[in-house]
Amino acid sequence: MVNKLKKWHDLVDKVPGKVYLLSATLIFGISSAVTRKLTEIGAQNLISDRNPISLCNVLFVGNLCALIFLILIYWRQWNTATLKQLSLKNWFYLTIVAILSGALAPGLFFQALAITNVNNVVLVGRLEPPLTLALSVWCLKERVTKWQILGAFLAFFGVALSIILQPPEKTMMNMGGFAIGLGEILTAIASIAVAIATIISKQHLSQIPVGIYSIFRTILGTVLFFFIALILYGQDHFIDVFSPFLWQWMLLYSAVIVVLGQLLWLRGFKTSSVSTTSLVSSVTPLISILGSYIILGEIPTQAQYIGGSLVLVGIFLSQIKTKHQINQFVSSMSVTQIQQKIEAEMGFKGF
Repeated sequence: MVNKLKKWHDLVDKVPGKVYLLSATLIFGISSAVTRKLTEIGAQNLISDRNPISLCNVLFVGNLCALIFLILIYWRQWNTATLKQLSLKNWFYLTIVAILSGALAPGLFFQALAITNVNNVVLVGRLEPPLTLALSVWCLKERVTKWQILGAFLAFFGVALSIILQPPEKTMMNMGGFAIGLGEILTAIASIAVAIATIISKQHLSQIPVGIYSIFRTILGTVLFFFIALILYGQDHFIDVFSPFLWQWMLLYSAVIVVLGQLLWLRGFKTSSVSTTSLVSSVTPLISILGSYIILGEIPTQAQYIGGSLVLVGIFLSQIKTKHQINQFVSSMSVTQIQQKIEAEMGFKGF
C-alpha cells in the first residue's frame, strides 16, 4: 500500500505544472456554461412543474457539497493553535470578504446567468481585473507597468463596447440615454464586489491559511444567501432542495468545478513560474466563450466579437513584463500574495 502511494506521488510530481494550470483554467472557463446547462437539464426533469436545478438551488446545494469536500481536504488547518493566531480583526475582514465574494457576488452572477447569455456575463465580468488593478494602485499603492495600464484600459473599453452595441432586449434598462441589460448591470455590481473583496484579502488576509479562508467564506456565504433568498422569494423557494436528482448533479458539479478546479490550480501554481501562471490564467475568457458555444450553442454576437477582441488584446498586453519586473515581483511578495494577484487578473471563476 505504501509503495503504491509512493508511486502515485511520484507520478503526480512528474506532471508538468502547466498541465495542472491548463486543466484548472479549462474547468474555470466552462463553469458558467455548465451552470446554465444544469438548469436546462433540470427544466427537462420537472418536479411538480418546478425546476429542481434552479440557479438558487445550484448555488445553495453546490456550496453545501463543496463545503463537504473542502472540510475533508482542509480540516487539519482548523486546529486550536492556528485559530488562536487569528485576531478579531482577521475574523472581521474574513466576514466582510465572505459577504462580498461568498454571498453577494455569486448570487448576482447566478441571477445574471438566468436573464442574459453566458458570453455577456463572461465579458462584463472582465471588469473585475481592471477594477482590482485600479483599486490596488489607489488603496495599496502598488506599482504597475504602462502595459498593465494600457491592457486594463483596452479591456474596460472592450467591455463597454460589448454592452453599448448590444441589440435591444426585454430585460434592458435605460440609463442616461443608454440601454443596458439588467443581467449586465448585475454582473458589473458583482465584479465590483469581488474586486473590493480581493483588495481586502490582499491587504489584510494574505497570511490566512487557504483552508480556513475557503471554508469560512463558503459557510458564511451559503448561510447568508439562504436567508436572503428566503426573504426575497419566500419560504417555498428551496422546496426541492432535498431532491436526489438535484444532489447527484450538485455533488458532481461541486467536486469538479469548485474543488478539483481549486486543487489543480493550487498544484499548478506551486510548480510553475509566475509568468507562466499569469499567462495561462489570462485565456479564461476565451475558454468561457468557446465553452458557451460548444455546451450551449451560443454564437457570439457582433458586439461580443468586437468587445471580446479588445478584452483579449488588453489581457495579453497586461502580461508583458520584463525579467527584472518578474523577479522583483516574486521577491517582494509572499506565495499567498502572488496567488491572490494572479487570481485577481483571472477574474471570477464561476462560483
